[in-house]
Amino acid sequence: MKERRQYERFSFPLPVRLKAMTTGRKKVIDLYSKDISASGTFITTLMSFPEGTQFLLNFIIPIERIKELKDMKSLKGYTGSMVRSTTHGIAIQFDNECQIESLKNL
Repeated sequence: MKERRQYERFSFPLPVRLKAMTTGRKKVIDLYSKDISASGTFITTLMSFPEGTQFLLNFIIPIERIKELKDMKSLKGYTGSMVRSTTHGIAIQFDNECQIESLKNL
């Protein structure tokens, strides 16, 4: 099967605080990404959300890795919507491109 992704995908667990905006309430969950690219991420979770659910994502870079990412823009405050779910988690497409080039060094 030919790869259709436009952006390089980085496969490693990255802590993320996920705020789901559902029915006027904000639900905050601390989870891990399975992978991330400039256009989206896959979050490992057993929880289910309706397709199109809007999220606010704040990725957390482990303190020992901060020096390696000195030129990286913040990975906080990204917004996106769920485009797919599986039994292993949810795929979220970012509203704006994520600046993650420095993740190649991790």
